[in-house]
Parts: sequence; C-alpha cells; structure tokens
Amino acid sequence: MTEPIREDLAAIPRYVPGKALPEALKLSSNEVPYGPLPGVAEAIADAAAHVHRYPDMGVVRLRDALAARLGVDPERLATGTGSVALIGHLLQAIASPGSEVVYSWRSFEAYPIAATVAGLKSVQVPNTADHRHDVDAMIAAVGPATRAVIVCSPNNPTGPAVTAEELDRVFDAVPESVLVVVDEAYREFVNDPALPDAVERYGDRPNAVVFRTFSKAWGMAGLRVGYMLARPDVADAVRRCVIPFAVNGPAQAAALAALGAEDEMRRRVALVTSERKRVVMAARDILPDVPQTQANFFWLPLGERAVEFAAHCERSGILVRPFAGDGVRVTIGLPEENDAVLEALRSFAA
Repeated sequence: MTEPIREDLAAIPRYVPGKALPEALKLSSNEVPYGPLPGVAEAIADAAAHVHRYPDMGVVRLRDALAARLGVDPERLATGTGSVALIGHLLQAIASPGSEVVYSWRSFEAYPIAATVAGLKSVQVPNTADHRHDVDAMIAAVGPATRAVIVCSPNNPTGPAVTAEELDRVFDAVPESVLVVVDEAYREFVNDPALPDAVERYGDRPNAVVFRTFSKAWGMAGLRVGYMLARPDVADAVRRCVIPFAVNGPAQAAALAALGAEDEMRRRVALVTSERKRVVMAARDILPDVPQTQANFFWLPLGERAVEFAAHCERSGILVRPFAGDGVRVTIGLPEENDAVLEALRSFAA
C-alpha cells in the first residue's frame, strides 16, 4: 500500500526552540528583556473585545503603516506569522522540480526545514573560519537550478553581518532570475554604519527580497508578526501562499502600537548594543575566538563542547542555546544576567 506521507519529511531536522524552564534565566531565544513596548498591551486588550470576528485578512492597516515607514508601495509588502513563516511561503512560491536554494551554514535552522517542505534542494555553503558567510563560495554555488540565495545578516546564530561590498557582489554576480533573499530579523541591532540596510540599498533591485520581524527588537516574539519586501509580483505570490487570516487582530493592533513607540524601541536597542560590546569583550578574554556580532546575541565557538557548556550553564540556572558540534548562542540580557553567563564561561574554561 502506498503511504500518504512524503518519505523525505522524515529527514527534516526538527526546529529546536530555546529551552525554557520555570525560574531559570532564559538566554536561549534572542528575546529582549524589557517587556512589551508602551501601548502594546493596551492595544492587545482593546483588540481582544473583537476576537469573535475574523481579522482583516489583508492586514491592510499594518501594511499601509509599514509602506509609509519604508517609503514603498503597499503592494510590495507581505505579512505573516513571523518572518520564518514568510520565508517558508516564499520558498513554496518559487519551488519547481529539481530547483535549489543556496544559503550559508551554519545559519538559521529554519532554512533547511522550509526548503525541504517546499520541495527545494538545500545547497549549504560552510561559513568561513571566523563564522561569517563565505560570499565567494555562495556565488560559486549558484547554478542553473538555483532559485534563491539566502543571506542572513546579521547571521543567526553566529552574529556577524554581511558588508555592503559583499552583498553588492552577490547581486552583481547572480542573474535577475535568482532571488537574493536578505533575512534581516536582527537589523535594528546593527550599529555599524558601514553595514547596509537592505531595504534602502537594494529595495529597488528586481530580484531583492528582504525579511524583517516584530519578534526581536520590537518585543513581540509571542505574537508572531513578520513582513517581507519584494517586487509586487513576488509579494503577491507569497500572499497567495499565506494561510488565510494568518496575522490575527490583536497581533496587528500590537504591531501598530509598537510602531508608534519606535523611540522607546531604539532606546532599548541602545541598551542591548552597549551591553553587547561589554559582554563580547569580556567573553573574548576567556575564549579568544568569539566573533564580532551585530545582533542581540553572541556566539561561543565551542565545537564539540557546546552541549557540555549548555549543561554546565543549566546547572547554574542559566539557559543558552547549544548547536551540537558547532557552538553556543547566548542572548544579550540584563547586565546581571550577562555577568552570570560570563561567570559560567569562566568556570567552564578553568
């Protein structure tokens, strides 16, 4: 008898969320530690009175607000339940038999999952020795079957961002039939002026696709709202793949309220990036190979000792995110939380 389930799905690695335990210090999921932005909880409470009605399927108010903020036509935007869902929808929209998607590895663990579900073959290009995208190798990996190249900048989980010169090379090297997908989930934490804003620098390129999210700097991880910028026909194709009513009413109301509190978001991001600089410098005194990061997390390249270090932290009541055989990603938290991680790293390295 023919089984109804696709055999290749058994090979998909399961997405592993950051661990959470009661009373533990959670630095495993790249969440901001300051709570919702002003006005967000009130907007959710007001919207809760209408949850017996279906939400706006087009997410029109949020798309219009984002379009005005970015200076683009709303038809170039798509919204969904976090940027991760939209990445999956985009890959579904471009997949064809035998097609491929190129991305760096290690990078965001949802990429191989989304690619396999969509029916695309993953072409994984190893990171450089300093945990960055190997842009030249990624360009060389593009072939006749390539439908997209995904650039995660800053890269999750290792932290470095791709430079303008590197991203320029990608756009110049690949044909316009290949989408260059820039995943900027952590863009708000970038404070190096030499690093590109993909919307500003590449938004008018016909093969540019940019993903962003409200989950990180905007403090809405629990509400699942992300958006995508692309040319109108690509955005329309993705909107056709999105599950109807994906962005619920309270989530849209919260995102609109968050946009109204951008100054406070920027203030909180400045606190994170200041702590990031301090913590990374201190971590390098213990583990010299810690790479530079432009996100709200940093990478400990512990290799085969990654899981061991995560267990060491957990015994001290700290949760971090190990990637077996590669390293450990640690979220930047409050100063006292970061100090606890540094002390755990010192005792582990002793």
